Amino acid sequence: MNSAQMPLAVGLATVAAGAIAYVVLTPLLSGENRAAKRRQSVSMVTAPGNRATTVNRREQVAKSLKEIEAKRDGTKVTLELKIARAGLTWTKQKFYIVSAVMAVVFALAIFIVTSNKLATMGALFAGGFGLPLWMLTFLRKRRINAFITELPTAIDIITRGVRAGIPVGDCFRIISRESEEPIRSEFRQVVESQTLGLSLGDAMVKMYERVPVADVNFFAIVIGIQGRSGGNLSEALSNLSRVLRERKKMAGKIQAMSMEAKASGGIIAALPFIVAVLTYLSSPDYISLLWTTDTGKMALVGSAIWMSIGIFTMKKMISFEV
Repeated sequence: MNSAQMPLAVGLATVAAGAIAYVVLTPLLSGENRAAKRRQSVSMVTAPGNRATTVNRREQVAKSLKEIEAKRDGTKVTLELKIARAGLTWTKQKFYIVSAVMAVVFALAIFIVTSNKLATMGALFAGGFGLPLWMLTFLRKRRINAFITELPTAIDIITRGVRAGIPVGDCFRIISRESEEPIRSEFRQVVESQTLGLSLGDAMVKMYERVPVADVNFFAIVIGIQGRSGGNLSEALSNLSRVLRERKKMAGKIQAMSMEAKASGGIIAALPFIVAVLTYLSSPDYISLLWTTDTGKMALVGSAIWMSIGIFTMKKMISFEV
């Protein structure tokens, strides 16, 4: 190495030594190693306890879920429960009287129109058993939709009340007095059940029996687990409210996207009847062969079966669970 290269080599060696010293000495001087050792020692001391607490918490939650599921699965859907789900205050006797009246009225209407005894007997059976059950189903769906719409608002009231220091029972009383139906009546029944000595978790299970939807099930599970295992109720309810609103928003998007398919299915299902009516008005002798001959009757039955299969298939294709 000549004299000209000597200063360059010395400079490079100096820079390398300074870099090594910076890497080695900086953590020691800044205390990073000491802090890292303290964090490691603290984690070694507390980690077993944290793991034990986490495992215990999970066991409590799992046990609470099993108890809630056992109470829910043991519920038998009786006629009284169906009437309660529809939002009616009828007794079984009143329901039977209404069913008998509907059967007689429907049978008389069919007999006046057709004068056919077989059709009248079918109408009597449909009016006595089919129409009342359909009415309960229709009222139940309408009531459940109204309940789901108002449930996130009720959960928000409970969340704000808990954060403000108001007891959960008082939050339920506020909702039972000031909310819209059917939220008001359902929460009133929960408050009355607590007054009679039932726990809040069991009262929520009863609410799920009357309103059997996933949203109420989530709500009942959150309340039940909090009552048995503890936890931050306001945070859990806030997350639940957000999830329910997102579910409703997603359901609205799905409904908007499937409207075209529903309209197409309705048009396709109504088209044969429209064509039949128009053909009957223009050429009654031509289309009357469908119900005056055996071949025509068989064709009508086969067409009805295939149309029903097509309609139910299309309905299944455009029905989505959120």
